[in-house]
Amino acid sequence: MAEQLNFDLPVRAALGRDDFFVSPANAMALGLVDLWPNWAGGKLVLSGPVGSGKTHLTHVWAAIAGAHIIDAATLTKEAVPTLATSPIAVEDVQRIADDPQAQTALFHLHNLTLAEGNTLLLTGVGAPLQWGLTLPDLLSRMQGSTVATLEQPDDMLLMAVMAKQFGDRQLTPTPDVLSYIAKNMDRSFAKTAHLVEALDQLSLSEKRPITKALAKRVLDQD
Repeated sequence: MAEQLNFDLPVRAALGRDDFFVSPANAMALGLVDLWPNWAGGKLVLSGPVGSGKTHLTHVWAAIAGAHIIDAATLTKEAVPTLATSPIAVEDVQRIADDPQAQTALFHLHNLTLAEGNTLLLTGVGAPLQWGLTLPDLLSRMQGSTVATLEQPDDMLLMAVMAKQFGDRQLTPTPDVLSYIAKNMDRSFAKTAHLVEALDQLSLSEKRPITKALAKRVLDQD
């Protein structure tokens, strides 16, 4: 069997439609994204835990819609008129819970984007009520949005996410290794990313392929 060689290569996330693995945990969210441009009210919220695929699905939509993607924490009122001229995705809205100016900017972006006949995609951890927004007018508009929820993963989705994350690092562990990790790890997308990075670093430092034995060491240390 050919030995898997590891190199310290840059991580390049594959964010295309063909790279998005569909399972019962995310099929509903993908189906609602696919309804674009016929979203109710011209907007959609993607909700889910960290690492659940919100950013990936946002990029899938942006490629279809010709949309811009911005981080909510970088949003300013001055940028609103330009951003509202095309479909726009605003990621991680929960990050502006303590930023009244960013909330005001998002409120104006929401209104102007829809007034211009464009569509708006918003993402956040949890439902909009859990984002900690304090601007009443903005909160009411978030509550009036259709919410597409990405659920906690099953084993097949965990394995697929791991395979993608390893692939982003130019690594290809065998299916039995992926299955072993999925069955023995804490079930969360955030933990998946942590384990993939830890295994990448360990295999690189020891110049060894990623095996069950190597995975067990990382899992035992976690």
